[in-house]
Amino acid sequence: MTKFDEKTSAPKPLEGPEHPYGPGARAAERIFETARDLFYREGIRAVGVDEIVTRAGVTKPSLYRGFKSKDDLVAAVLREVEVGFWGRFDSAETAFPDDPKAQMVAFFEGLAARSGGADYRGCALSNAVVEYPDRDHAGRAVAQVHKQDLRARLRAKAGEMGASDPAALGDAMMLLVEGVFTSSQMFDDDDKPALAVVGAVKALIGAYCSPSEQG
Repeated sequence: MTKFDEKTSAPKPLEGPEHPYGPGARAAERIFETARDLFYREGIRAVGVDEIVTRAGVTKPSLYRGFKSKDDLVAAVLREVEVGFWGRFDSAETAFPDDPKAQMVAFFEGLAARSGGADYRGCALSNAVVEYPDRDHAGRAVAQVHKQDLRARLRAKAGEMGASDPAALGDAMMLLVEGVFTSSQMFDDDDKPALAVVGAVKALIGAYCSPSEQG
């Protein structure tokens, strides 16, 4: 399995006890990696099981030995996407201990940088919500919970900044995040609105966190 970086880059195998398939499960790894890349590049619903196994060079029974269904595979891929997302979020926090403003600026700087590539297709979790309106779908459920958790963490981060209205600032940052994910798929590399997101988040933080409100 590979870490997902919201881009279709060359896979880098994971090593260690966290490996989800166990030894000797190379077919399952190829299925997972192929599905992950196809889902991101072409869309989940546009990719069928037959295409996944053909591209992975395995048999259909191999897929069903590792995953109960395509929906189960979708959910597994999205759970890995979520791990990658929180890894980047946590890295921004670690880089600036006890400075929530700098943490959020760093997070948005990274988001803006990742969105610049021609192959960038936004967030696989956001895309899954659009593709699956049924809230009971396994993939939609993973994405829905992730977005709820992100909203809560952004609101909490706004509270740490001393915002006058942490819920409003947190929600505004959430809209910026989702705006980058969506708008980056609509505009050319040198004309993406996402390039303005760092300035936008700084302005929002400044508006909600005046010196008097920060004590």
